[in-house]
Amino acid sequence: MTESHSSPSNAGRVWHSLRAAFMATFMAAFMIAGLVVCGITLGAFAASTARADAYTDAIAGLASPGFAEKAAAIEALGRLGDSRAIPVLEAMADNQLYTRKADGRLVTGSGGRDITLTDAATGEALGPATSRDLTRINANNAIRTAVGAAVGRLQIGDPDPAKRLAAAETMVRSESPDTVPLLRDALAREQVEDVRAALTLTLAKLSLSSADPGERLTAIKDLSSRLTPEVRALVTPLTLTKPDGTFAEPDPQIRAAATELLGRIDTRLMLTELALNLFQGISLGSVLLLAAIGLAITFGVMGVINMAHGEMIMLGAYTTVVVQQAFREYIPAEFFGLYLIISIPAAFLVAGAVGVAMERGIIRFLYGRPLETLLATWGISLMLQQLVRAIFGAPNKEVSNPGWMTGAVEAMPGMVLTYNRIAIIVFAIMVLAGLAALLRYTPFGLQMRAVTQNRSMASAMGIRTGWVDAMTFGLGSGIAGVAGVALSQVGNVSPNLGQGYIVDSFMVVVFGGVGSLWGVLAGAMTLGIFNKFLEPYAGAMLGKILILVFIILFIQKRPRGLFALKGRAAEA
Repeated sequence: MTESHSSPSNAGRVWHSLRAAFMATFMAAFMIAGLVVCGITLGAFAASTARADAYTDAIAGLASPGFAEKAAAIEALGRLGDSRAIPVLEAMADNQLYTRKADGRLVTGSGGRDITLTDAATGEALGPATSRDLTRINANNAIRTAVGAAVGRLQIGDPDPAKRLAAAETMVRSESPDTVPLLRDALAREQVEDVRAALTLTLAKLSLSSADPGERLTAIKDLSSRLTPEVRALVTPLTLTKPDGTFAEPDPQIRAAATELLGRIDTRLMLTELALNLFQGISLGSVLLLAAIGLAITFGVMGVINMAHGEMIMLGAYTTVVVQQAFREYIPAEFFGLYLIISIPAAFLVAGAVGVAMERGIIRFLYGRPLETLLATWGISLMLQQLVRAIFGAPNKEVSNPGWMTGAVEAMPGMVLTYNRIAIIVFAIMVLAGLAALLRYTPFGLQMRAVTQNRSMASAMGIRTGWVDAMTFGLGSGIAGVAGVALSQVGNVSPNLGQGYIVDSFMVVVFGGVGSLWGVLAGAMTLGIFNKFLEPYAGAMLGKILILVFIILFIQKRPRGLFALKGRAAEA
């Protein structure tokens, strides 16, 4: 009986002991955790207070009397990484940092006679003041350089890519020893290619000036993937020889790497220049193609020497001016870009109508008399120029590019292709293809070819030859007007616009082959590319003279041009 009553009593005592031990352990752990949290909080508060004190001390240092002390304060602000310092530093660089005479407070100010003040340390608005109440803190060029470097350090991690790009470009002036590691960390995080390129270039500039050969060699290796003129300017000094015969770069390994990189850059730049000249030549050839394709019909097909062809181009350009002005005045701004699309058929109709009127009123009486045709059309060209001057005035008219034709694309470093030139190349090919299809596959094209090859037989077959003559001349003039629309996008519009293209148009038609559309294409592209490759060496004027001499010599060998017509078309 005694044992049966004592066992439960022992178990209870054990249970109470375990519970007391658990509660004591729990309370101890809770108190330790509380102490840790309080310690972390107090440490963070102390660190925050220390940073605030450091920021306040650095801001106050900007008002130091000596420039060395100011530079030290700027360096300290850059190291703190506090973005509040950016407007203060920028105000200092702009001579808008002051001390208030009443209490010596450091303030930033903007405005004219009444200067709006802001506390430099806290950002608190302090209201207006006059210049008599303030003392300006002066900044020299060295201080502005230090400010630019410090602002760059503060903005290198900004979410805005434009600010990071500006920071990368300004940090090259930093003299802080930790700038290079900071740039390397920023480069490792950066995703935007333009900012990466700027960071790489800035990092290389700083590393190439280092006394450590390893850093200089690493910088050259980092630049090996950027074959640009900027990199060439950085690397070239490493390969030069001083006046005393010693090398500017004493390390032979670095010199060899710099020389190899310089050779790769020169090869890349040569290929880039070649590609750019080729694009510019094709662009010029497209302009010549548009200017000459209408002449290929009036002169190459009809045999009419139309000296007013340039004025048809000019009329198309002025039609674009009128359509543009109408869109600005009567059409909502969001549809302004469509004015160029509307200008194409409008210019074709205007120039084509003038061409039909010329043919019906004068030229049809002069078929078979080329000299009289030349003189008559030359007189018409002078009258059209004067008419345009009377209506629009003598000054040039500017035609704005639509939004979708504004800008450029960088195909490769150093090779920028503008959208308006690309659009003209595509448009010229489309016009040529459309004209070829019209002449080949439509009844009008068949009738036009029949009349030009054998007028009497075509008339006997019931073709209205007079109507075909008028429509053919109108077609050539209308295409010239369309060329004026394109030319208005690459230069100003003036009454003398067409005079700059009439001689080149005749050269293209004669060189390519009279009456051949393929000849016009080949002639325009050949002359355009040759001209662009000759200009850098011979100049614009001498280049044109050399091309003219080349065409004269070529015509002596092949009088019918590159693509001579065969059969009855040639005999006609």
